[in-house]
Amino acid sequence: MWNLIKPRPATLRLWQLGLLALIFLFWHAMTKPGLIPPFMFENDRQAAFFFGEPLRIFERIWAWFVTDADIYQHLGVTLAETVMAFAIGAVGGLAGGLWLALSPMASAILEPYIKAMNAMPRIILAPIFAVWFGLGMGSKVALGVTLVFFIVFFNVYQGVKEVSPVVLANARMLGASQKQLLRHVYLPSATSWVFSSLHTSVGLAFVGAVVGEYLGSSQGVGYLILQAEGSFDINTVMAGILVLTTFALVLDGLVGKIEKRLMTWQPKAGETEKL
Repeated sequence: MWNLIKPRPATLRLWQLGLLALIFLFWHAMTKPGLIPPFMFENDRQAAFFFGEPLRIFERIWAWFVTDADIYQHLGVTLAETVMAFAIGAVGGLAGGLWLALSPMASAILEPYIKAMNAMPRIILAPIFAVWFGLGMGSKVALGVTLVFFIVFFNVYQGVKEVSPVVLANARMLGASQKQLLRHVYLPSATSWVFSSLHTSVGLAFVGAVVGEYLGSSQGVGYLILQAEGSFDINTVMAGILVLTTFALVLDGLVGKIEKRLMTWQPKAGETEKL
């Protein structure tokens, strides 16, 4: 019954914005003196110290982008690192997943090594990359690539493996070559898996860039957040988190637009239910 209640896109957007506004209003109210339960904090100012104050956070963001306009260089560095890590990791994962899924011999030999590399907590590679590539963008991109690559790789690998044997047999019976099978059977089958992994990888690409900036950098939004943490400036920390989250959503939205253009052949959920 609940599935029948589906708001229109414009109404849905209003509900989403309204919920966001309520969250910030609640946050603002809970960090104002006199509104904090005494059993939670020793005094009224502790909530603002630990969680920041929304108005001050927005003032910091306004100063970054308008008044002082001093975040653009840092933001440009972080976005460049993120986009490069995302692109290299996604292309490498796509190529590696296709190759291994279509090469049974290589898959059998390399599978335990790939699983071992995936099981490794790759964040610990950040100091090694800093030694190999220095404290510039190279080490941040390398860390981001390792985070993105395996997500895309395993999704593509699984997507190709999930191809229906009946579809493959029919295509071969009709005389399809290996290239035609790749283009018309394997890739369409793996496309939904690929985009599912890309949506997850957007956040991981940002993680790679920011963690790398934490460990050693003189620029980037992660560097700004680290400097603010050193001076216990929670409002600037929260401002940096909001800025990174916003741009991660923008990048994810771009991936979603590409997905819609490439997945026009796939029926929508509503159309499937009607069928």
